[in-house]
Amino acid sequence: MADIKPIGKALFLREEELRRGIEMMFFAYRDFTGEADSILAEQNMGRAHHRAIYFIGRNPGITVSELLSILNITKQSLSRVLSALVDTGHVVQKTGPEDRRQRLLYLTDTGTALEERLTNVQGRRFAKAYREAGMAAVEGFHKVLEGLLDTDTRDQVTAFSRTRRSAHDR
Repeated sequence: MADIKPIGKALFLREEELRRGIEMMFFAYRDFTGEADSILAEQNMGRAHHRAIYFIGRNPGITVSELLSILNITKQSLSRVLSALVDTGHVVQKTGPEDRRQRLLYLTDTGTALEERLTNVQGRRFAKAYREAGMAAVEGFHKVLEGLLDTDTRDQVTAFSRTRRSAHDR
């Protein structure tokens, strides 16, 4: 198991508590994705499609290379997902204004409706959990999630959040 160096009588550092956290993460992820998976199955889509739709919706005009960086998948995998999303009318690709080789991605009205439906389902689950846990627990949860991220991913999330804030301020 992990290198456990308890500080005093810190219960959260015992192996059993670490295993409980791991198990809770597995079960929470299963339930968090379950409802969305059902909606995606209606469209013959999977989680890769969902992630692409979500991040294109959050970043209209995102480039293919930026999306690749966020999703951390191969070009071939993303190509399959994007082709399907374009073919089904969920995403459109436009040529970059300065660099004609650049492909900018946007959700169509159909894609936006699906993204909103999926996010509403998952957002309700988060809202309920946040309400029940309280603000201090939410802040602690965010710290724990941040602690689970690799350094590069943490930097990517920070940059992503900064970009979202500046776009929101405009």
